[in-house]
Amino acid sequence: MKTKRKISPWAWIPTLYFAEGLPYIAVTVLSLQIYMQMGLSDAEVTFYTSWLYLPWVIKPLWSPFLDLVKTKRWWIIVMQMLVGAAFAGVAFTVNTSFWLQGTICFFWLLAFSSATHDVGADGFYMMGLNQHEQAFFVGIRSTFYRISMVVGKGGLIALAGLLHKNFDVHWTWSLVFYGLMALFVGLSLYHRFILPRPLDDSEKLQSSVSYLLRSFGQTFVSFFRKEQSMKIICFLLLFRLPEALIIPISQLFLQASKAKGGLDLSEIEYGAVNGVVGVVGLLAGGIIGGMMISRDGLKRWLWPMTLAITLPNLAYVYLAYTLPCNIIAISVAVFIENFGYGFGFCAYMLFMIYFSQGENKTSHYALCTGFMALSMMLPGLFAGELAEAVGYRWFFVIVMIACVFPFLAARQLRVDNNFGKK
Repeated sequence: MKTKRKISPWAWIPTLYFAEGLPYIAVTVLSLQIYMQMGLSDAEVTFYTSWLYLPWVIKPLWSPFLDLVKTKRWWIIVMQMLVGAAFAGVAFTVNTSFWLQGTICFFWLLAFSSATHDVGADGFYMMGLNQHEQAFFVGIRSTFYRISMVVGKGGLIALAGLLHKNFDVHWTWSLVFYGLMALFVGLSLYHRFILPRPLDDSEKLQSSVSYLLRSFGQTFVSFFRKEQSMKIICFLLLFRLPEALIIPISQLFLQASKAKGGLDLSEIEYGAVNGVVGVVGLLAGGIIGGMMISRDGLKRWLWPMTLAITLPNLAYVYLAYTLPCNIIAISVAVFIENFGYGFGFCAYMLFMIYFSQGENKTSHYALCTGFMALSMMLPGLFAGELAEAVGYRWFFVIVMIACVFPFLAARQLRVDNNFGKK
């Protein structure tokens, strides 16, 4: 594909996908951390933060209309600047008397900007690279997205722990988010000059709102008319139910005081355990899961991956009942749970690709990702209230009981024997 200037993909793909991952981690992980340290209850923390998934739920509804206004390149640069502004908004309001209302407002702006940036970045990736380059760099983009997870879940929380020794919680997070603001202003300026200008990335002036509405309506209807559509929606909503319950509560549990039934990890310890050990387990599980499906196909590994995404949750039952003080024992348990999730999640992602095959596959996959975000949002709305009502021990037992739903959802699926094989 010819462009006006030849720029190595190495110059922009790593930074682009690092910039795609970090705001998502800020919205889904750092917001929890802030509100927990500000003294909100588990029920309040999970309720407020779960609503922040909504932009990723409804992202497929507005993504087709981005082509009517400017280019994918323009959306990337502008959204990165808007992400920086949202970070600045969080940094300012977290240190005010209206910190809850203010930070929620700017986290919403951050979530919408990040979701829109995702659309622009993924579309630009397809336009800026030829087919061979797309295949070559798919692992690179994934790696730098995961690096942003380590930085966000591990590095930034550990940094906050270090700052917390000299500053109160308000100033600590204010400094962290001002730093993130500076980073994204810099990334936006960098991409303003370094991103190529693919010929395909042009404004679709010939399109109209009415045409896009009609096309989207037809795509939406065709999604629900596909074979197994209702079973697929149940699968997308239920397969990750146990994990959707655990993810917000585990962060609170690992840092809650012993008196409350938690493990009382410091911010630095939590950053190392969840942000480094946990992410390594997630990556290892995902890599091995992808290799297994590539060798034997999705159908062969559907049930083992259903077991993998459910049974390792027993690690949190163990942690809740034994409350170990040994950081190595805690790290091993967190690694096992994340490894199982990473391994099992491969089946979820591959099945979205499988269901999206055929005409309108890009739009159908986008709708699947909306249901995927919804599967995380809905359980989180009541996870904290449930944990408060029964305590951490019984909460994780209830999570294990909820593991029946992924098996019921997977049992309804029909998958081609050869799908996923190399």
